[in-house]
Amino acid sequence: MLTPASPTVEQLHPELTQLSDGLQFPEGPIAMPDGSVVLVEMFGECLTRILPDGTRETVADIPGGPNGAALGPDGEFYVCNNGRAFTPQEYMGLMLPGPFDPTRYIGGRIQRVAADGSVTDLYSECDGRPLRAPNDLVLDGDGGIWFTDHGIRDHAARTSDLTGVYYARCDGSLISEVVFPAEAPNGIGLSPDGSRVYWAETHTARVHQRDITGPGQVGKPELLDPTIVLYSAPGNHLYDSLGVDNEGWVCVATIAHGGITAISPDGTQVEHHATDDPLTTNVCFGGNGGRTAYATLSATGRLVSFAWPR
Repeated sequence: MLTPASPTVEQLHPELTQLSDGLQFPEGPIAMPDGSVVLVEMFGECLTRILPDGTRETVADIPGGPNGAALGPDGEFYVCNNGRAFTPQEYMGLMLPGPFDPTRYIGGRIQRVAADGSVTDLYSECDGRPLRAPNDLVLDGDGGIWFTDHGIRDHAARTSDLTGVYYARCDGSLISEVVFPAEAPNGIGLSPDGSRVYWAETHTARVHQRDITGPGQVGKPELLDPTIVLYSAPGNHLYDSLGVDNEGWVCVATIAHGGITAISPDGTQVEHHATDDPLTTNVCFGGNGGRTAYATLSATGRLVSFAWPR
C-alpha cells in the first residue's frame, strides 16, 4: 500500500488584533451575535464575556477546570470541566498547564450554565465510569453534544488514561461512548452539513474523522483504513482544540509551533496561521460571513482576532 505524501503546509502570518489580555488561560471562545466573545478561563475557573470595547464581565464562576464551551439552542452555555486536571505553572513569563496534582482534582464533568449564572452538572460518568477530563465539545443543533475526554497523565504515578469520544443529550437524559480508545483526544468539531465528526489527538498531532450514521453513532472503519486520519502533522507539534470554518476546513489550534493549522476537507491542502503564542489553544469564527477568526492565546492570557480567508 502506498502512503500519500503529506501536503505542503502554506505558512501564513496574519495581522493580530488584541481584544483582551490578563486572562487566566483562556479557552473555548464563542463569537456571540452582539459582537462579544464568551470564553472560559481554565485557571480563573470562570466563564467570561469580552465586550466589543474590551471590557470583561464574569458570566459564571465554575470551580474546577473549565476547558471548552459552546452556546446551546436554548441560549444557555455548555461547558467541559476537566476537574483541575492541570496545575498552573509559570515558565519564563508564560502560563503553562503543569502536572496533575491529585489533591486538587475534583472530577471531570459536563455542565450547563444558565442565564443567571447558575451551574448544573449534567454528566460526571458514562456507563459507571467517571469522566476524567472532558476537554472540548460541539453541539449538533439537534439537542446533542459531542465531546472529548482528554484523560489525565499522572507523572508521579507514571500512568496515562485511555479515553474516547462521547455523545450526550443537552437535557441530561443520555450519554454514550462513541469512540474508544483514543489517545488524549482534544479538539472536536462537525462538518458544516453535520455528516462527519472530527477530533484531534494532542500528543500524536493527528486529526481523526468518522462519518456520522445517526444521532451519536459513527460508521465503523475498515481494518487499516487510512481515511480515518484526515491529517497527521510532521515534526514537533501538539494539537489542542479545533473549529470548522464555513467551507469545512478543520482548523486546529497548534501548540509549540503556535497558531492555527487549517486542513481542507479532503486533507490535500494545509495552512498554518501563525500567532505569537506557543500555546494557541482554540479558535472560533464570527463576523460578516464567518471571515473573522477569534483565537485564545493561553500562555500569554490573550484573546485576539484576525481576518480569515474563507
